[in-house]
Amino acid sequence: MITSAYVLIEAASGKIGHIIEELRRIPEVAACDAVTGQYDVIARIEADDINALGRVSYAKIQMIDGVLRTITCSIVRMD
Repeated sequence: MITSAYVLIEAASGKIGHIIEELRRIPEVAACDAVTGQYDVIARIEADDINALGRVSYAKIQMIDGVLRTITCSIVRMD
């Protein structure tokens, strides 16, 4: 079963386009969009388990130049 999460990303000034380009290169990123509000980018990630999701968030997304901070919100299935 695939585990999914939304990653809320705060970006440095002028880095949103670069971050989205880099996110699209990560295989576990199913979708990403620039948004308005407190965060600048939201990415939906998918992996085999919760530990793999954490590794994607920490080892891949947080290491992108211009990412200031992230919040990972695991998706809970209610069905």
